[in-house]
Amino acid sequence: MKAVKIAAHAVITALVVSGVQAAALKPLPPKPSAADIIKESKAADWRALDPENTLYMDLPAGRVVIELAPTFAPNHAANIKALAREHYFDGLAILRSQDNFVVQWGDPDEKNPREPKQAKKTLKGEFTVPMKSDSGFTRLKDVDGYAPQVGHSNGFPVGRDPKTGETWLAHCYAMVGVGRDTDADSGGGTALYVVTGQAPRQLDRNITVVGRVVSGMPLLSTVARGPAPMGFFDKPEMQVPIKAFRVAADLPEAERNKFEVMRTESTTYQKVVEAQRNRGGPWTKVAAGHIDLCNAPIPVREVK
Repeated sequence: MKAVKIAAHAVITALVVSGVQAAALKPLPPKPSAADIIKESKAADWRALDPENTLYMDLPAGRVVIELAPTFAPNHAANIKALAREHYFDGLAILRSQDNFVVQWGDPDEKNPREPKQAKKTLKGEFTVPMKSDSGFTRLKDVDGYAPQVGHSNGFPVGRDPKTGETWLAHCYAMVGVGRDTDADSGGGTALYVVTGQAPRQLDRNITVVGRVVSGMPLLSTVARGPAPMGFFDKPEMQVPIKAFRVAADLPEAERNKFEVMRTESTTYQKVVEAQRNRGGPWTKVAAGHIDLCNAPIPVREVK
């Protein structure tokens, strides 16, 4: 008799689970996709890159375009532009590509590294800034494991803590940071890296983050992985040479790339995020109802 009851209970449980699964796989109603919303966006939903805060890194395979974020790292942003203007990076190289982590560039000669002429070699770390310095923050409603609040500020992923009154740029894919040694103030911009793997958010508030690659990530994310520890290249021929590293404002108009970033404070962008958070059918069977800060797309378009 007991065995019969157990068997009956198992059947009921299986039916309940089956019913839940069937309900979960019930076709979701169609909704506009993020691509649909972006396509219908208005001119006012976009902003042009500021040439004074845009960097071009020219590699043999093409150009990488970086937007600086002086609101979050004003001293480092200014110093990196000073390095660019004295042609510090020209002729240096991508010297490290670590799988699922970062690609780094700078001077591969550790024994006799190139010295800046006018720019500074090191600066005090700018890991966080006061929240009052950032007036453009738009919060995501989603819970985050690395910050009490997350969202976007003028096209950059941001974390912040109202208790400490601090805000900072997050280590999402394509974000650019400043390499340093153990000393918090040992970086200055002569060594830079870009996140090419799963967002290493554990680095937030431990390294100065200065901006984001808005174009050219395939040129960096596909660099062959280095065989030495931490992905460093152990042979000079593995390095990717930097042909030129310039501030966009210093180039003639005809030599500049015209990019626009969607305004992350706009209503249209909030619709883009919601479309990613709760995708409609018919392909999607289960809407996530959640979005991670580093999975919220920040649309960029080139204007011909």
